[in-house]
Amino acid sequence: MKKLLSLTLALLLLFTLAACGGSDSSGGSSSAGSGEVQAEDGYAEARTGDLVHSYFMDFTVNSAYTTGDYHGHTAPEGMKVLVVNMSIKNTFNESLPMYDDDFQGQWTASSETDEFAWPITEAEDGSDLEVVSEEQLPAEYELAVNETRTGDLVFDVPADEKDFSISHLELFDDDSEGDTFFVFFTAEER
Repeated sequence: MKKLLSLTLALLLLFTLAACGGSDSSGGSSSAGSGEVQAEDGYAEARTGDLVHSYFMDFTVNSAYTTGDYHGHTAPEGMKVLVVNMSIKNTFNESLPMYDDDFQGQWTASSETDEFAWPITEAEDGSDLEVVSEEQLPAEYELAVNETRTGDLVFDVPADEKDFSISHLELFDDDSEGDTFFVFFTAEER
């Protein structure tokens, strides 16, 4: 089920990006780190430091950087490691099962590569891998009511990319979809 939801998210986000080309969006937005963001007409754009309000949670991309190595994890040839530090708070009225692939790393493909990546805790065959650092968000965890968790999401991304987004699509128990959120940033090279 988790993989089906992930595939649905990937397809929706690819179509959303294609439909939203250009700098003029009709959805909710915010300038760089200016405050709080909520979706309008099913879509929202935010920047690093913005507090994003979704149906189930609030989240913030605190910082992002790229590197060749993250606690022993090295990116495949032609790739680099994108490390995104996030804070996530459960604002729902019950505990939330969370998955690191509730968030997807994306970029504008300037090469012949995919335009998105799942966190490194998912193997190519769809199985879960172990985290490589205590700072990393696990593949699966639970957030209690009003609990906040801060950690790293780690992605393998093309070596020539520098501008990224983290995306999140609200998915409900009845398989319906809610709002789509994008947090855009330029990753610092380390």
